[in-house]
Amino acid sequence: MIRLHRIHATDTTEYQFMEHLLTSAFPKEEYRDLDQLRLLTSSKQIFHNNLIYDDIPVGLVTYWELGRFCFMEHFATLPEMRNKGYGKKVLDHLQSHLHAPLVLEAEYPVEEIARRRIGFYERQNFVLWNHEYMQPPYRPEDNFLKMVLMVHGDLKEDRDFDFVRRTIYKEVYMREV
Repeated sequence: MIRLHRIHATDTTEYQFMEHLLTSAFPKEEYRDLDQLRLLTSSKQIFHNNLIYDDIPVGLVTYWELGRFCFMEHFATLPEMRNKGYGKKVLDHLQSHLHAPLVLEAEYPVEEIARRRIGFYERQNFVLWNHEYMQPPYRPEDNFLKMVLMVHGDLKEDRDFDFVRRTIYKEVYMREV
């Protein structure tokens, strides 16, 4: 049975597990400075840094509660736990427990792995939005990254895209549009 365990303290083995998985699963330009992540984890109420458990830790998922929607910032499972159904189980869990639409960024579908990842989310009833979306850089020396937004729940692209983008930029990336 999948369960999410929210991490608050950053001086624990759980936090070390999460940080190691995050830094090995994502390129440096796709996660924030680790000091800033520690601060958010321990002090920002709307930010949820979670370990995914199935008796043992199998992954991580971070998300933000942003009022009209939740934004899933990072989602990864241990390499040896991939293709075992954990992704679907975690998304089902989030969709049934958050009671708000769920938004995520996915890599722009140029490479096969990005297309497969988008296909996975579409099979979980996420809708790919077609508006051009650029992920703000986490660090001053990095560039914006071309991404796509995917949404599960009652948000409509033509009505909500600008609101969603502005909210993500302001709350998650601490930037004004």
